[in-house]
Amino acid sequence: MQEAELHDLSDDADYAASQQQGSASMTRCDSGKRSSSSEPEGAEIVYLKDNVTIHPTQFPSERISGRLKLIKQGSSLFMTWIPYKGQSTNAKLSEKDRNLYTIRAVPFTDVRSIRRHTPALGWQYIIVVLSSGLAFPPLYFYNGGVREFLTTVKQHVFLVRSAEDANVFLMNDFQNPLQRILSSLELPRAVSIASTPSTPVSVGESASHEKEEGMDVGVCDGSASIPHYNGRRRQKIHDPARDISIQVLEKFSLVTKFARETTSQLFRETHSNGHFERRNSNQSALDYSHKPSDDTEEVPVQSPVTPDPLKFDKLSLVWGKPRQPPLGLEESISPQQAKRFTKFRERKGLIEKDVVRTDRLLSFYDGDDNPNVNLLRDILLTYSFYNFDLGYCQGMSDLLSPILFVMEDESESFWCFVALMERLGPNFNRDQNGMHSQLFALSKLVELVDSPLHNYFKQNDCLNYFFCFRWILIQFKRELEYEKTMRLWEVLWTHYLSEHLHLYVCVAILKHYRGKIMGEQMDFDTLLKFINELSGRIDLDATLRDAEALCLCAGENGAARIPPGTPPSLPVDNGLFYSQQDEVL
Repeated sequence: MQEAELHDLSDDADYAASQQQGSASMTRCDSGKRSSSSEPEGAEIVYLKDNVTIHPTQFPSERISGRLKLIKQGSSLFMTWIPYKGQSTNAKLSEKDRNLYTIRAVPFTDVRSIRRHTPALGWQYIIVVLSSGLAFPPLYFYNGGVREFLTTVKQHVFLVRSAEDANVFLMNDFQNPLQRILSSLELPRAVSIASTPSTPVSVGESASHEKEEGMDVGVCDGSASIPHYNGRRRQKIHDPARDISIQVLEKFSLVTKFARETTSQLFRETHSNGHFERRNSNQSALDYSHKPSDDTEEVPVQSPVTPDPLKFDKLSLVWGKPRQPPLGLEESISPQQAKRFTKFRERKGLIEKDVVRTDRLLSFYDGDDNPNVNLLRDILLTYSFYNFDLGYCQGMSDLLSPILFVMEDESESFWCFVALMERLGPNFNRDQNGMHSQLFALSKLVELVDSPLHNYFKQNDCLNYFFCFRWILIQFKRELEYEKTMRLWEVLWTHYLSEHLHLYVCVAILKHYRGKIMGEQMDFDTLLKFINELSGRIDLDATLRDAEALCLCAGENGAARIPPGTPPSLPVDNGLFYSQQDEVL
């Protein structure tokens, strides 16, 4: 069976089309210095990152590494990504493929959005989407740098976080009135890229300072204004900090005016509907200029206080309706809310279909209207909104069922399940990155401890090891009896010999049946059917004994075959993962 190539979001045709749109070249200044020998005159490299990689297929050997740059010229910002040439990582890259994947000077005026992906395990990557809707292949940052990339972009173009998805950053989005006002401020380092490019400002710095900092300053205008002061010629120094302060003070008056006018209009519209008392015609709705400050410590004389026109009964809201009582324990989302909440209805439907088919042969879950089945449903529904990005996927009910069986408490079961999903959650990612990393590690372990079996799989197009998918996804839950499943999980969760002992369990089972697999010349479909039929027939004691022996024999060589961050390892805080509320962007 031929293995399909996996493209994350865009195929080569889309990429080629996007290349045509992003092939605009950068304009050059009439005169000035080069910030780099390979960059156009007047251009400045404001961001540079090595080892930024694309994954054209699922095979690590076919990954293409290169250098990502953000280049500023005038008021325009461009992005380039050039594959390395002559390095071992790109040895198989033809000149045709090199030209196909190269990103040459794409202006950010052609960019619609940047989507950031931060998987629980693995590398961060971004996807740049053009205004046409086409997207470049995902750019993987092996050494971090996504946050710095976005910060640099924000310094030079108008960049806002999407209200619908916190990991999507929008470019040139002026639909919101406030965003239009902010974009009109044209503050330095934050101007809209939709505006007309202007000539860059010359910065007069001494040559010694330039050499000391090791930087070349692009100068497009050789002349400088040199006024006379006290009879001496002095070079006019451009102070960016002072300019920013002045422009902020001047321009932000527009924001104040916008807020005042909008709020005044709101009050007038509300007043016209008869919901508020009439104010004095000589007093503006928001005119508090003559009102004494509340922050003063000494108040020798108290002036008469004007009645608050917004005062209303504590039990009613602005529109006069009484407040509803707090939600009770039995109420979640009302039927009226559910009608307007598509995601809730979809997840609730999936969960209800799965829980009625989960371990119903056990007395703990059998029978109609079983309260434990209802608890299983409620915990999964709660988790799907506790971890909204991951949501619910088929197989999660198999992982929760033994936990609820043991804990017999909804709250404790929920938090145990949360802790388990911190490790196994990547198994259910939509891009299947967690599963692919484990299957890749499994193939390397088989190659290490049983190379003939590995070569057999390679010759019969079974090298993706997808026949072991169910084993890894739900930790052999459907391969063993219920009590044996819980025993196996206790062994795996100790992490005594390895966090990845479950992979050695897979190897042990495959080695146990290697004679039958190779003797009967099983192809992928036959092998998949054979593996699925092993359910209920695996000797757990013998398998654990063999898995532990294989783990000990493989030793450090085996551990080295497993990429860092492969589930169920917890993600390592190496600067790639940031809490949402602490981010600048």
